[in-house]
Formats: sequence, C-alpha cells, structure tokens
Amino acid sequence: MDFQLWRWSTTVQICSALLIALFFVVLQQSTRRRVLRVWVYAWLANVCATATTLLAWAPGAQGEDLVQLSRFPHLFFKTLFVLLLVLGASRLGRGMPSRSVVAKVVIGALAYSVVIGLTAQSAGMLAVLVSATICIILGAGAAYLTLKRQTGLGWLCAGFLLRAALAAGEAVANSLLLVQGAAGADATLRMVVSMSAALDAGTDWLIAMGCILALYETIGSEMQRINTDLEATKDELRILSHRDPLTGVFNRRRLPDIMNDSRLTGATILFFDLDDFKDINDLHGHHVGDEALRRFARVLQSSFRPGDHVVRYAGDEFIVVGQGIEQVDWRDRIATLRETLQREHTDGLHINFAVGEAYLPVGGDPEAAIRAADAAMYRRKGEQKRLA
Repeated sequence: MDFQLWRWSTTVQICSALLIALFFVVLQQSTRRRVLRVWVYAWLANVCATATTLLAWAPGAQGEDLVQLSRFPHLFFKTLFVLLLVLGASRLGRGMPSRSVVAKVVIGALAYSVVIGLTAQSAGMLAVLVSATICIILGAGAAYLTLKRQTGLGWLCAGFLLRAALAAGEAVANSLLLVQGAAGADATLRMVVSMSAALDAGTDWLIAMGCILALYETIGSEMQRINTDLEATKDELRILSHRDPLTGVFNRRRLPDIMNDSRLTGATILFFDLDDFKDINDLHGHHVGDEALRRFARVLQSSFRPGDHVVRYAGDEFIVVGQGIEQVDWRDRIATLRETLQREHTDGLHINFAVGEAYLPVGGDPEAAIRAADAAMYRRKGEQKRLA
C-alpha cells in the first residue's frame, strides 16, 4: 500500500468527519430536535473511528502493531456509527429513541467488536471485516427505509446504498490485497485501497446531505400536519363562536350570514319572546330560568324543519328564519310548539310565548324584516295582555 497516499486520504476523511460532526452538533442545538442527538452521536463515533487510524502514524506503529492498537476501537466506533445512522433514520417523525434502545445498540456494537476484533489476525483482515460490517448494516438499513416508504428518505437511502457498495468494493479490494500480499499486489489495487478513506469521506457527505433533507422533509410534514390541525381547530372554534353555549342554537353573531343568504330566496322571519321570563328567574332561580330556555330552544328546533335556522337573539328572545315556508305551515308549527310545551308542563313550570312574523322578500332589507317581526311580536304580546 502507498503509505503517503493513504496518509493523505486518511487526513481528508478525518477533516471531513470533524466538519460533519460539528455541523450536526450546531444543527441539533439550533433546531432543538431531540431525534438529531442520535445522528450527533453517530457522527461523533465516526470521528473517533477515523481518529484511531492516527495510531498508524506513530513511530513504530506500522504493520502488525496497528492491529493490536486499533483493531477493537476502530471496529467498535465504525459499527456504532453505522448502527446509529440507521437508528436515527428509522426514528424520523417518531421522536428520540429511548435510552434503553440506544444502550442496546452500544452494547451490541461493543460485543460484536470484541468478538470480530479478536478474529482479525492482521491489519488487512481487520480492514476486510470493517468494510463488510459497514456494507451489511447500511445495505440492510437502506432496504428497511425503502420498505418503510416514508417520504423524504430517498437521498438518505441513496447515500446508504452508495456507501454500502463502496464498502463492498473495499472489502473485495482488501481481500485481494490480503491474498496477494502488499508487495505483490497490482499497483492499481494498492492505489484504490490507499484512497478508500477519501472515497469514504465523499459518501459521508452524501449521507449527511440525505440526513438533512430527510430531517427538513419531516419538519415540513409536521408543519403541514400542524397547519391542517390548526385549520380544523379554527373551523371548530368558528362554529362554536356561532353557537349559544346555553341552548346550542345559533347565536346573534350568526344571524347576519343567515339573513344575507335568505335575501337570495326570500324567507319568513318569526320573532319569539317568552312571557314573564323575569318572573321565572325571580321566583324559581336562574338555574330554572336556564332550563326553561334550554327546553324552549329544544322544542323550537324540533317543531320546525331541519333547514330552518333557530337563533337565540337576546335573553329570552329567539328568531326562526324559514326559507320558502308557507303561512299555513308556520302557523301549524307554532301550534305544535305550544302543544309540545304544554305536554311537557310536568314540573310546574309553564312556558308561554308571543310570536311576531314578517316576510323578507328576495333582495329585501334583513334589518327591516327583523324589526317588522319584532314589532309584530310586541303587538301580539300586547293583545294577549289585553285579553288576559
């Protein structure tokens, strides 16, 4: 192997690993995404793995001494690096994995490194095992992410696959170098093995870019989901803001929209006012008065058509807006309303009312129609008092 070329290639990989790790540390601090911690740990492990190769630069550390000094830490940190990369990708959109899961990954990488590291009898054998490990884990990770079918993981899968393919090529090249011997190996083969670290650095950047794209795709999906939820909540609040909390019918804020729609078709406006409602509150208490309002609103709704709009106008005043309702029809419905209230007169609380009607013609003035119905109701109330 060309040792000077290998040194240059390793320097490139170490500098690249440091830059990527620092970038992910800053990214995690700026976005406050807890799931990014897994990738931060992964890239820091990669820095540690590449740093172990510096042992080969120490005086007298070449050859078999490198195996004794770096076989375990290098294999451990490289295995941990790729495992954490896959774990982080699998947890996108699901939150930070638990500490027990991360601990199991670390323990698994540790046990694997001890067993495999002890089987390496030479630096070449260690290189083959490291490359094979990376190929298998990243290849399996790419397959898993593909089957997961989560949007935004395309570039990350491509990075995993390219790095796995490169690792497979490195494993083959190191195997051939191991069989042929460093002195007898082809010059091209020695050059490929010497430059493998620089090639690894290039694929690391592709994986890092895939991680970033996957992260921001996940953030975009979350923001879209949040916006959808906010719109739904906004619609619910708007509906609730148009409902009277006591009776459940429309409140006065909804009346302008109902009247504007009714101008297109024309409508009959019925204005209701409960008789002696103040006396109900004074004699029986406000809770009884509230129950009377709820009962009246419920019977009022059931007495008219589903398409007719029932509005609590103010206090004990209600308005019904009926589009296309005939005079005979609404008179029958008012009679039904009185009969139902009389039938439900079982608790000693009698609910009576006065009603006035007006017609809103097509293109007419809604406010004028409401005032006319209100005036008709007061005339009817006055007639009822004179008759009583």
